[in-house]
Amino acid sequence: MNPIKAFVGTLKTVDNDVVSKPSVPLYNIEINALNGKAIDLSEFKGKKILFVNVASKCGFTPQYTELQKLSDTFKNELVVIGVPCNQFGSQEPGDAEEIQEFCEVNFGVSFLITEKIDVKGPDQHPLYQWLTKKYLNGKQNSSVKWNFQKYLIDENGEFLDYFYSITKPFNNRITKYLN
Repeated sequence: MNPIKAFVGTLKTVDNDVVSKPSVPLYNIEINALNGKAIDLSEFKGKKILFVNVASKCGFTPQYTELQKLSDTFKNELVVIGVPCNQFGSQEPGDAEEIQEFCEVNFGVSFLITEKIDVKGPDQHPLYQWLTKKYLNGKQNSSVKWNFQKYLIDENGEFLDYFYSITKPFNNRITKYLN
């Protein structure tokens, strides 16, 4: 059973605010890689994780280059995970094979790319439920506004911060967590 769905019925609040400890561990959330194989997020314990909802036909798509450089530069401290999504302007229309080829050929992407998912709305994937809902991540609510929005998780699987699409991967708002 999905750990988020199992938890929702047991949510407790204090003074109309959700307790600040994450209620569902990030590492329990299931998501597949672009090739269909399950990703075990617990393999990344001890490293920060930067989740980025990506799209191949977006004005922010050139950020793939910087995301790869960020991944290479901080490979001992950080795991970058691209999460394809077609919910913003239908800018990720491709299937898994097309997305993989596009990322490799055009940007030399070697960081992990997940299956294409919904990051908002009624079919929002449990990963993005966790990233955007305070009662799950223990820190804050947010909404995904556009492609290339970034979510940073610490070495223990706890929510650190999120950054809108205009925040480039090497922006000091992000790198301050990595230095």
